[in-house]
Amino acid sequence: MAPSPYIIGLPEEKLSHLKDKLSQASFPDELPAADDEWKRGAPLADVKRLAIYWRDGFDWRNAEAELNRFPNYKTEISSDEFGDIDIHFVHQKSDVKGAIPLLFCHGWPGSFIEVTKLLPLLRGGGEFPAFHVVAPSLPNFGFSGVIKKEGFGLEDYAEVCHKLMMSLGYKEYVTQGGDWGFYVTRMMGKMYPEHCKASHVNMIRAHAPQWSKNPILALQHVLTPYSDRDKNGRERSEWFQFEGYGYNLLQTTRPQTLGYALADSPIALLAWIYEKLHDWTDGYPWTDNEILTWVSIYWFSNAGPWASVRIYYEVMHTKGKHFKSGDKEVRDYMQEWIPKVKLGLAHFPRELSVVPKTWGRTLGPVVYESINERGGHFAAWEAPDAIGGDLRRMFGREGPCFDIVTGKSGFE
Repeated sequence: MAPSPYIIGLPEEKLSHLKDKLSQASFPDELPAADDEWKRGAPLADVKRLAIYWRDGFDWRNAEAELNRFPNYKTEISSDEFGDIDIHFVHQKSDVKGAIPLLFCHGWPGSFIEVTKLLPLLRGGGEFPAFHVVAPSLPNFGFSGVIKKEGFGLEDYAEVCHKLMMSLGYKEYVTQGGDWGFYVTRMMGKMYPEHCKASHVNMIRAHAPQWSKNPILALQHVLTPYSDRDKNGRERSEWFQFEGYGYNLLQTTRPQTLGYALADSPIALLAWIYEKLHDWTDGYPWTDNEILTWVSIYWFSNAGPWASVRIYYEVMHTKGKHFKSGDKEVRDYMQEWIPKVKLGLAHFPRELSVVPKTWGRTLGPVVYESINERGGHFAAWEAPDAIGGDLRRMFGREGPCFDIVTGKSGFE
């Protein structure tokens, strides 16, 4: 099916249903916490304020109009195992003849909205390369379709994203991603290296270099003292592992049980996502409208507000289909060397996993790297100039990936 323009427009009854749900909400009490009001989760006062505003003040129609300012499309992508899947995507096509096709891949609890701050930076012109930007809502997210069969794993997400690019005529392309976008885009590089020519990632999940696999990096790692960035990064990573990882364990093991809360209660969804928006960013000054737009995209999701968390379970419990995965979880292989795809890394101090540079270099042929003084997990939203700047430099005339896509240098 050829892509067709798509207008986001929810029926009025869905908005009324949400207001009814919010009007009937019940809230827990909370224990006083003089030292840190966030240590047990999203604070009651914040969630109540947001819930009241969501019910009485937040204007979804205005948010819709803002989202519809961007070039939204829908198409149907056929999966080898799961049949035809409706895919929503933003597609900013450049007027520059040599623009570079770029797939932007979000994660959880993000969405296609994260690309919107990057779009003006990737139009190109003058000294900057231009990109054709494609940003899908992953299956089970946003305005894409639902997967109703178990086993839709990392390779299936990569297959859908790759086939989307191919259907748009982009036989060669580059990628950018964080969170699940890190894993999906790296899987695209593993499965389709003749098409995926380079990747830029802003969540760096990697292991320490090993003597048997990365002897030079292992030696560098041993000889290089930990910097203040490395020490602070270790503290951040340990905080996430011991204080912030509970959501992952639940979504990886019992998504159905959690789904009942997310399906029935907009307050549960709000608190579940709002906590991450606060904890995973670097002091980003979220407005109430931003928070509620992000959460509303999940509440009004075509697949339902519960469907997105299934990615955790399905990826963990699905063995490799196109390559032998052995006993490890498939996504673990995305934290190992992928040889043929040029790699750019963006390090941010408040990411969920902050690793030394030598660790990141075990992922593949790193040709570009940036160390950012501020920023967290949602880098494209928090620090679009940093991500946009990386892409401009990585693929610019003086960059290591200039002209890496055949006939698409990013310039006229």
